[in-house]
Amino acid sequence: MAAKKPEPKKPEPKKVGPSKDSKRVYHLSKREDGKWAVKFAGGDKVIKLFDTQKEGLEYCNKMADNQGGTVLVHASKGANKGRIKSK
Repeated sequence: MAAKKPEPKKPEPKKVGPSKDSKRVYHLSKREDGKWAVKFAGGDKVIKLFDTQKEGLEYCNKMADNQGGTVLVHASKGANKGRIKSK
């Protein structure tokens, strides 16, 4: 009797976008023009612009609460410029 060849496995479908288990991370940082920009982690596109950090932070916190995510604020002044503060 001839041995049967094992059937090749079908490749797993690739997932596009974040999985349901992953949390969204919102980055709030100050631009060179003085506006505060909100972006997703790893993204280049700005979601929304704000005139003040407070307005941007309120928006980020609301979105993070709705989406089960977190907020990272990039410092804009002083010795901590460019550092990230998690909210």
